[in-house]
Amino acid sequence: MRDDYQRLLDIREGIGRIEKYTSAGRQEFEKNELVQTWVIHHLQIVCEAARALTTRCKEQQPQVPWEKIAGMRNILIDQYFGIDTDIVWAVVEKDLASLKTAIEEMLERNKQVSRGNCESDVLMQFLFSSSVFRYRQE
Repeated sequence: MRDDYQRLLDIREGIGRIEKYTSAGRQEFEKNELVQTWVIHHLQIVCEAARALTTRCKEQQPQVPWEKIAGMRNILIDQYFGIDTDIVWAVVEKDLASLKTAIEEMLERNKQVSRGNCESDVLMQFLFSSSVFRYRQE
């Protein structure tokens, strides 16, 4: 199970990947279906990770429209053939920079969060201590 810190990292990475392929501008975005698909896919990741953040985490940045982000995720997932690229580009151009700033602030504030309580860490500790992994190392 991913924790808030990991989800914040997912959001930051998704935004970075979107920025990578939208830096050429809207004209390139409009004419290149692969770039559109790339951007929409990473917006889905950003929106899903934002939707899954805990209320406590979201309260750190109350100015971020968390409900609208979750709503965008639903549209991107459910209406994949009817997605309006004008809306997608508007989000890229107008909203991602401020979201990125908010996420960076949240990451900085939460740097000290202990990630040792994550269920997957417990599972990994078990697996590495199990006889299966000891056998392979011998």
